[in-house]
Amino acid sequence: MGNEAQTPGAAASVDFEQVQSTERFQELRKRHRSFVFPMAVAFLLWYFAYVLLADYAVGFMSTKVWGNINIGLILGLLQFVSTFAITGWYVSYSNRRLDPIAAEMRHDIEGHEFDQHGKPITGVQK
Repeated sequence: MGNEAQTPGAAASVDFEQVQSTERFQELRKRHRSFVFPMAVAFLLWYFAYVLLADYAVGFMSTKVWGNINIGLILGLLQFVSTFAITGWYVSYSNRRLDPIAAEMRHDIEGHEFDQHGKPITGVQK
């Protein structure tokens, strides 16, 4: 669970301000922000467009497409689809562009190798 004991010396001896000032950390932060901020803006614009259409373009949103399915329903369901798509895109981006740098920094800070679950591999030290 979340109550596992941490090794007291691992984080206590790290100067996190020094780590944050390194070029690798700055690159990691730049890559993260270059994905997250534009994607957040794009999604919010898409969301508010849907809300405004639902409020001010009732005729358009109630246009029947097939049976009882109208444009408003389709756009509403696309809100869910886009949320899952953005999440999947971020996971893929993170795995390719962020995680390698973060793992390298973690190794440099803590001096351990880690498996895919974040557990230290015993016997491997710097």
